[in-house]
Amino acid sequence: MIHSSLSQLGAALRAKKISSVELTQTYLDRIAQLNPTLNAFITVNPEMSLAQARAADARLAAGSAAALTGIPIAQKDIFCAKGWLTTCGSKMLHNFVSPYDAHVISQFNNAGAINLGKTNMDEFAMGSSNETSHYGAVKNPWDTARVPGGSSGGTAAAVAARLCAAATGTDTGGSIRQPAALCGISGLKPTYGVCSRYGMIAFASSLDQAGPMGRSAEDLALMMNVMAGFDERDSTSLQREKEDYTRDLNKPLTGLRIGLPKEFFAEGMGSDVAKAVEAALAEYKKLGAVIVDISLPNSKLSVPVYYVLAPAEASSNLSRFDGVRYGYRAPEYSDLADMYEKSRAQGFGAEVKRRIMIGTYVLSHGYYDAYYLQAQKIRRLIAQDFTEAFTQCDVIMGPTSPSTAFKLGEKGDDPVQMYLSDIYTIAVNLAGLPGMSIPCGFGANDMPVGLQIIGNYFDEARMLNVAHQFQQATDWHSRAPKI
Repeated sequence: MIHSSLSQLGAALRAKKISSVELTQTYLDRIAQLNPTLNAFITVNPEMSLAQARAADARLAAGSAAALTGIPIAQKDIFCAKGWLTTCGSKMLHNFVSPYDAHVISQFNNAGAINLGKTNMDEFAMGSSNETSHYGAVKNPWDTARVPGGSSGGTAAAVAARLCAAATGTDTGGSIRQPAALCGISGLKPTYGVCSRYGMIAFASSLDQAGPMGRSAEDLALMMNVMAGFDERDSTSLQREKEDYTRDLNKPLTGLRIGLPKEFFAEGMGSDVAKAVEAALAEYKKLGAVIVDISLPNSKLSVPVYYVLAPAEASSNLSRFDGVRYGYRAPEYSDLADMYEKSRAQGFGAEVKRRIMIGTYVLSHGYYDAYYLQAQKIRRLIAQDFTEAFTQCDVIMGPTSPSTAFKLGEKGDDPVQMYLSDIYTIAVNLAGLPGMSIPCGFGANDMPVGLQIIGNYFDEARMLNVAHQFQQATDWHSRAPKI
């Protein structure tokens, strides 16, 4: 059962071949067995999960089940879930039990899905390796000496190791796609505004986006049918007609124009990654696609632009964590100012402090025009590059990450090298476009390689079709680590 797709699990539940309680218990047992090694989950609450499973079984018995009713889904610990510890991977929120549900959580609850637990993540979603979590590093199930990617590394590791049927992630600069690539699973960052940010603890509000992570494009489509939707509580949520993201999965790819940006295939990409991506592109040609050479000239500026804008927004968003209303408070202090300083100094980790300091600096008087405003102008140029590119092609492809998973601790002393892990993914967030990663082979040390697919605004259904047809012709997505 643990290797079944979401549609297969749904069919088995509706046919009474297994109950939701039995399925949920199977995953809970697997978490108990493997999580001490992988550290993919921060919080598991069997009592709450099994109560939801019993309710799902009643719904299934009554014949009122939806596609995901009774299926155990793990949730990244950045989403507030009522009655659940919600830490965002930080000491600052080590004791915060959410009094309400995020919109994404509510959507899954309404669909009858089971909250299997809260997955580990880089602290406040800041990182590319899942090593900045207050709860310790997550291990890659393909090789526990290596990172799973970040910040949704706990989610990626949990899906890859079959600790859950599927799971949620968030993507600010690649935090769904990069860990999906490093762990050999599929992950989708939707168009900005398609999934509500309400109840999703903010890092950089103009970049953050929730999205699904699963074994296959078909699984992602089923999850998107639940996650997407307008929410008036989020001012950036887009009011659009509900769509079925599975509708185009089986369309042929004849005549599909795949754009290859020359900037994605330049110096910096590992030869093993290049080989796997080239093999995937050859498979797409067999499926009827044509390759078009394109250029994204300003994409080389994505990393410096991102590391001005994202820390600036983080500096503003994280000012709410002051030890006064909720979260960590220093045990000893002399006055209010001292309490602020000590609570934040003790509650935040090193990477979060680094980004707050950078963000405060670029927003300060005398530097705002030189850094922040300039970065916003270049952001617009990056978006315009994509607009021009999509007049020549239907989707854009390339590597998701420049390398396969690196070893734990390998880049910990060099923040710039760590930041470059997201060099191919960041531009998508800056432009607000949808992007996804699917497994396309294996590289050095038999570690997974991800193929990135970028679509035009609101083109998720086409991207899922493009990914699904590749997965029908290959078996990379069905391979699992021997753990």
